[in-house]
Amino acid sequence: MKTYKFLFKVLFFSILSVNTFAQVKDNKNQIKEPTGENNMAYKWSQIAVIATGNDTDRFKPRPTVTSRFLGLTFVAVFDAWSRYDQKAIPVYLKNTERRPNKEQTLKNKEIAISYAAYNALCEYYFSDKDLFAAFMVKLGLDPNDKSLDPKTPAGIGNLAAKAVIEARKHDGSNQYGEENGSNGTPYFNYVNYNPVNSPDEMKDVAHWQPKYFSDGKGGKFAPGCATPFWNKVKPVGLKSGDQFRPIPPPALDSEQLKNEVKELLDLQYNLTNEQKALVEFMRDGPKSVQQAGHWLKFAEDVSRRDNHTLDQDVKMFFYNQVTAMDCFIACWDTKMFYDFARPYALVHYYYKDQTIKAWGGPGFGNIEMKGQDWRPYSPDIFLCPAFPGYVSGHSTISGGCGEALKLWTGSDTFGESAICSTPGSMTEPNNIGKPVVLKFPTFTETANMAGISRVMGGYHIQADNVQGLKLGRNVAHEVWKFYNKHIGNKTMETIAEN
Repeated sequence: MKTYKFLFKVLFFSILSVNTFAQVKDNKNQIKEPTGENNMAYKWSQIAVIATGNDTDRFKPRPTVTSRFLGLTFVAVFDAWSRYDQKAIPVYLKNTERRPNKEQTLKNKEIAISYAAYNALCEYYFSDKDLFAAFMVKLGLDPNDKSLDPKTPAGIGNLAAKAVIEARKHDGSNQYGEENGSNGTPYFNYVNYNPVNSPDEMKDVAHWQPKYFSDGKGGKFAPGCATPFWNKVKPVGLKSGDQFRPIPPPALDSEQLKNEVKELLDLQYNLTNEQKALVEFMRDGPKSVQQAGHWLKFAEDVSRRDNHTLDQDVKMFFYNQVTAMDCFIACWDTKMFYDFARPYALVHYYYKDQTIKAWGGPGFGNIEMKGQDWRPYSPDIFLCPAFPGYVSGHSTISGGCGEALKLWTGSDTFGESAICSTPGSMTEPNNIGKPVVLKFPTFTETANMAGISRVMGGYHIQADNVQGLKLGRNVAHEVWKFYNKHIGNKTMETIAEN
């Protein structure tokens, strides 16, 4: 069991305190390779988690953006490592030969992946360059070593990061504000997406509508759609973002949609203490690492549980985070293609002027209200995600990453748990419940729990959840073929081609 609290300074200095280029002695005084949290790939994953949490604090939640940062960082790590492996094929690194057997040592791998991770993280999480440089110094490495010598581990690491950064500069993410239609501002809405509905006027209830949030200072604001162009981002392992695009959402006049909105109302009104804990755990809070980071932490759990070596973690994190990145791209393809409403608008539409029983907001608990006054189980400063509802991002990424961990480990068994000490504290701080232990028996069940939590919270209907889980799992299987090709698994490559 463990408490998922982001004690970043403690975590960072605990990483630094470990003797880094680790050589652990067993009972026979023989040198053996460090495993789990002691291996170098794991340590860099922890640094990446810290950086993602810091990014949320500085720039507010941007789950699509940070999924790309994490995905590309672990591609760079994989590409650097591949030159010290017998069979692996890099994704973006070119014209850099595999090193001879005598050079395929643990120390060389540690140095190569450290330079790859350092340079990629500095590019993407640029606000934390000092953090990354301090870690390099603690490792005994020079963060200013810019060597591009393809025969040295530092050079290979630098080359791997450089190759990834260059290859992805104009991948549709608009990281540099240079896409056609942009204005020089990073992540500017260069596709000129404008919602059908404004925060003050509902023209078509079947389409997404921005909603007003509290600014925490007595005022209000309506966030625009987050990265509405993410469907244009080039995937890493998928053929295209629309490769597995789901069927359309249920029609406005369908019994399915009416029933799913009613189900959502009932779930939210009857939330138990444990369900509130689940909603908040999966929603995250301050210093959130978003869905890609959440599943990176679950992958770290697997590493510690199974005593992974550096080689194993390089490969697992690579597959896990490419899956997360591509899941976001596929999810946004669906979101922007259908531009479908969220429950916030659907409840108001179906139950306008009807008396319903629902959660009344922080400080009110469950009350009777008019349907048009209904709201999700969220604080005023973050009422619901600012983008279309169909399909659920949590469901898509969790479905994909859960399936990826199942495929990679060869088993669905997870066996982890998390202590939620103060259920409700992020939503209704004056109504905190008793501590809850959330249990995650399998990867599949963990993904399902993430998905249903979004229905319980009132952010999604079941169609968003069910189709999102399915989409994510389709992505995981496609990226599994890509992964096996790059680790040099010729059998899987042949299967994929046929």
